[in-house]
Amino acid sequence: MTQATIAPEPAVTTQTPTKAVISAVVLVSMASLLLELAMTRLFSVVLFYHFAFFAISVALLGLGSGGVFAHIRRAWLQRFEIGRLGAWLCILAALFILTAIEVVLHTPVSLEVTGENFAKLTIIYLATAMPFFCTGLLFSTLFARSGAAISHLYGADLAGGSLACLAVVPLLNLIGAPNALLLAAMLMAVAAGLWAGKSTAGRVGENPARPADKLTLRGLAGALAAGCAILIVANHSGRLVDVVYAKGVLRDLQSTEFAKWNAISRVEVKTQDGGRYVVIDADATTAVMNVDPARWDVDQPSHPTPTGTGLPEESGFNWKESLMSAAPAVANVLRPRGDFAIIGPGGGVDVMRAVANGSPRVTGIEINPIIVNDVMRGKYADYTFHLYDRPQVHIHVQDGRSYIRSSREKYDVVQMTLVDTWASTAAGAFALSENNLYTVEAFEEYFEHLKPDGMIAITRWEFHEPREALRVVSQAMEALHRIGVADPRSHFVVIADGNLDEDGRPVLVLAKRSPFTQAEYALVAAHERANRNLVWLNPPDNFRYFTSKQARDILWRSRDGSGPAIRDLPPAADAFGRLIDSNDPQQFARDYPYNVAPVSDSAPFFFFTLKTGHVIRNIMAGTGRGMDWRINLGVVVLGMLLVISIVAVLAFLVLPLALHDRAKSPRPGRLFALLYFIVVGLGYITVEIALIQRFVLFLGHPTYALTVVVFLLLLSSGAGSVAANRWIAGSGRLLLVLGLIAGLVLLHVFLLPHILSAGVGLPFLLKLLISGAVLLPLGFLMGMPFPTGLRRVDTVEWAWALNAAASVLGSVMAMVIAIHFGLTLTLFCAAAAYLVAALCSRALQPSSAGV
Repeated sequence: MTQATIAPEPAVTTQTPTKAVISAVVLVSMASLLLELAMTRLFSVVLFYHFAFFAISVALLGLGSGGVFAHIRRAWLQRFEIGRLGAWLCILAALFILTAIEVVLHTPVSLEVTGENFAKLTIIYLATAMPFFCTGLLFSTLFARSGAAISHLYGADLAGGSLACLAVVPLLNLIGAPNALLLAAMLMAVAAGLWAGKSTAGRVGENPARPADKLTLRGLAGALAAGCAILIVANHSGRLVDVVYAKGVLRDLQSTEFAKWNAISRVEVKTQDGGRYVVIDADATTAVMNVDPARWDVDQPSHPTPTGTGLPEESGFNWKESLMSAAPAVANVLRPRGDFAIIGPGGGVDVMRAVANGSPRVTGIEINPIIVNDVMRGKYADYTFHLYDRPQVHIHVQDGRSYIRSSREKYDVVQMTLVDTWASTAAGAFALSENNLYTVEAFEEYFEHLKPDGMIAITRWEFHEPREALRVVSQAMEALHRIGVADPRSHFVVIADGNLDEDGRPVLVLAKRSPFTQAEYALVAAHERANRNLVWLNPPDNFRYFTSKQARDILWRSRDGSGPAIRDLPPAADAFGRLIDSNDPQQFARDYPYNVAPVSDSAPFFFFTLKTGHVIRNIMAGTGRGMDWRINLGVVVLGMLLVISIVAVLAFLVLPLALHDRAKSPRPGRLFALLYFIVVGLGYITVEIALIQRFVLFLGHPTYALTVVVFLLLLSSGAGSVAANRWIAGSGRLLLVLGLIAGLVLLHVFLLPHILSAGVGLPFLLKLLISGAVLLPLGFLMGMPFPTGLRRVDTVEWAWALNAAASVLGSVMAMVIAIHFGLTLTLFCAAAAYLVAALCSRALQPSSAGV
């Protein structure tokens, strides 16, 4: 490959930037990433978790668009002294953040695919992109004028981002997402004050700022920062700036008794039909128990009945009858005095059933501390009759799988009832529809922590055409195969809470390491007959108490005991029977309309059940528009984001650059040099997203994975950027660095799963140390290629824009690859991107700034 004759433009300065400039860059970067991270948390409440991906897409596109504008309008921008330009851009960014908050909070968006919703999303998209546009314009202009100082400035940029990652979790826990966004605006205003105080001689043609202008800018920046600070303090209760519309619906403030944010979710307690419910991110709901376990079989007076029903104002309500008629109660029927481990106990429904049935030890593992400490043990402790403080109840605030894995206890039942995470991160549209609680490896761990005759009891939503609970059976069957059970067909009991004649029926899957006994089958049959709503989906043909026909007659006899059988098993039951009888979940999944194949830790997308080839056709035909519409819509959203990202990159980045520079000859060297920045951007974002996904299980929650991984990568990349200025003098060293990055990524492919798997049960502090040991060397090297390349091209703004464009596309493509081929191939693709960058690096002109 021939060297391109691309000489860097003479820089205004090559010396180390002043402390004021470094501080301003750190603050702007910190504010921008804090805005991005906090906005994902807000999007997951106001919109749906699929759209939380917009935050990273909007941020990267805004940054890139700012670079395009800086390149196209370079001559005009040179009229402005960098301090004055920086001050005005930061003031505008702060004002745009405030505008974006109002737009997001007051714009209702539903899941309906309509022109109105598209227009509303466009408004949100543009409003949210503007602060990032200001940042991209400022940084690309600053870098273009800074010559050899680029490494220090880029290091400060990454350091500011790492501080945002370090601060976002405590900030969300302490002040909530809206106030965190206000804090981002305040940081921008403070940065504006630092830029306003900066004094430079300026280049020829620049208009240096006059002292009066600086005082005016400083005063404006100070007033804006003070106003944001006052608003944060005034909004400590969340009553001034808070969620107005959630999931397209105006919030009912009268029914909301309690609301609190943290880094995991927004938790509310609402009243409905006389009861109280915990509502997570305005979506997932769990009832709060309100009965003494010792008196749960006594009829309780219910709350007033709605008028016009003909019922008395108060009617009897029996907690035992209500709770034991639900499908998950079959686990309590079979193990009434067993030791229970309950993952995601929420408002205590499963805990109540276990305690009231006589369990001597109930271990609850709840990941959200607000639910445990603020709701169940706090404001509503009396309301719940101190359920979580009972001597036989032991509640742990931790990730469920991490706790189970590190526990030395054995349980009679490991139970999960409709456990979803539903919080959002910037890792992609499927960041939280993937769930490490539902992988084959997780099921192996659950089986290993059971007593010899113990069982797992997992309840999922089910539909006309089964897929979620059906996939649970696939997961359990594959896990049983792995632990040595060759033929587990008699190891399952599947109970539906209804006839699966409508979407959204809870279905319980019970799975044992040992076969179910005839006595256990008899208990299930008796309980099924006593509760009209329950449907046993896989009654055994060899049940010795009945012949197959007799079993079906009795199971489907009218509930008062009279009359003949009135119906056969529902058609949906056939899917469960065929899967269990096949004893081959992989083969069954290949022939089944939905993707119910077992999922592993390397591709933990349990909730993604639509086969890609059928996605559009099924959704257009109405399939999946029930309870799992939100999940499978993610497939469409992800595809739409990929298309939108390509169109946006072409419209806002590539096309303006091409039209502006159409007179320039497309020298091969220039093309390869610019391709270098594209593949470096693809490589970095792909590594970042893949590692976030890898660390979800290890660190216990996607929010923690996002925070720790991005913090460590940005911090170490900042150090690498500064070191690159001194270490990388020629193309040979750059080639070596790129080769080392590719090699280290490949090493992570083979070693990281084993390291993280072995450390799942370790204390959190030790996990952080391991994370640092794994990520810091890689991040240090990954911080070198981009600033080194910027010092060797004459179109810094263009390179900045293309790098951001590649990051936009790469963030979507990484998720597409991960969903279809797993995280291992995703990392292979990242390594390949850095190898391509090594080939393209020969087109970069060695820096003339010296070392």
